[in-house]
Amino acid sequence: MITPRLSDIVGITNKIAPLHLAESWDNVGLQVGDPAASVNRIMTALDPGRPAIEAAVQAGCNLLVTHHPFIFTPLKKIVATDEVGSLLLLAIKNDLGVISLHTNYDIVSGGVNDLLAARLGVQDPQPLKVTASQEFLKLVVFVPEGHEEALLKGLSPFSPHLGNYRDCSFQGAGVGRFTPLDGANPYLGKVGTPEAAQESRLELLVRKELLTPALAALKKAHPYEEPAFDLYPVLNRGEALGIGRIGTLPEALPAAAFAGIVKERLGAPALRLVGSPERSVRKVALCGGSGSSLLMEAARKGADLLVTGDLKYHEARDAEALGVAVIDAGHFATEYPMVDAMAQALREALAAKRFEAEVTAFKGEREPFSYL
Repeated sequence: MITPRLSDIVGITNKIAPLHLAESWDNVGLQVGDPAASVNRIMTALDPGRPAIEAAVQAGCNLLVTHHPFIFTPLKKIVATDEVGSLLLLAIKNDLGVISLHTNYDIVSGGVNDLLAARLGVQDPQPLKVTASQEFLKLVVFVPEGHEEALLKGLSPFSPHLGNYRDCSFQGAGVGRFTPLDGANPYLGKVGTPEAAQESRLELLVRKELLTPALAALKKAHPYEEPAFDLYPVLNRGEALGIGRIGTLPEALPAAAFAGIVKERLGAPALRLVGSPERSVRKVALCGGSGSSLLMEAARKGADLLVTGDLKYHEARDAEALGVAVIDAGHFATEYPMVDAMAQALREALAAKRFEAEVTAFKGEREPFSYL
C-alpha cells in the first residue's frame, strides 16, 4: 500500500465530480494545501466551518473534503480577526488541506441529487434542468499486430460506457508504411530503410474532458516512438447532466404522507409544505440545498411536487400559482447525505489505487435552525 499525496486525492475527487461540471460562478476543487504533501487521514463534511476544521485538526487529518466551498468569494485579506481568515490560518498552521466539491457534485451522476433521490425512494431520476452532456471524440490509432490488447487496456479508463456496455472498440487490419530518419530509434525497421508493417486500426470513443491523460496513456502503452493516431469530432453525446432530479414514486401518495417520509428519511427536525396535504403525489422533482429557482422547470416537466430547501415566501406563492406542491426540508437536511457517501466513495477509490489513508465522516454538524 502507498501513502497518497494531496495531488493524488485531487485526481480522485476530480474523477468523482469533474471540475468542468461546476457552474461558472462556483469555486470548487483544491482550496488550501500543498499538492506534494502526504495524506494519511481524511475527513468529509458538509460545511468547512469551525466545527469541521477543528475536528479535522484534532483528529490529525491532513485533508478535509467538503461540499460547500471553503473560499467562495475573492479574499482581500487573511487575518485572524475574520472568521474565514481565522479558519484558513488554523488549517494552514496544521497542514490541513481542503478540497470542496459543490455544484459539480450536485450535477454529476451519483452526486448530491441522486443520493437525495435514492434516500426518498424516487425512481429513475433524470436531470431536472439539463446543463451539460458528456462530449466524446473518436480516437483512431494504428498499432503493430500483437499490441492491440495492451493499448486498449491502457485506454479503457478514458472511454465511455455505451449503455450497459464498456470497452467498446473496432479493429481492422492493414499495412502501415514509414521510413525512419536519422535520430530515430524505431521499434520496427532500420534508419533510412522504408518499412511496411502489419498493423491494426483501432477505433474507440474517448471522453473529451479526459483527452490529455488518454493521449498520455496511449503513448505509454504504444510500442512506437511516434504513435500514429487521429482525432475526430463527433456529434454523439453521452449521459445528460444537470441540476436537480425528477422521477416517480413507486405509488401515488398524499402530499402529507410523502412529507412524513421525507422528514423521517432525512432526519429533518421540521419541514414546510406548500399545497394541499391531500394532494396526490407521484411525479417528484428535487434539488438538494437551494432549488426554488427550478420551480418553473418542475412545473414544465409535470412534477406534482418539488423537494428542496431555502424556500422564500414569494417563491411559495409562485409554486401555488404554478400548481406545484413544495416540501422545504431545509438546506442542511437535503444535502447532508453527501458526507457519508463521499467518505465511502473516497475509501473505494483509494483501495482501487492501493492507496492507504483513513477516511472518516464528520458527525458533529447540526442544522443551524432551532424550531420552537
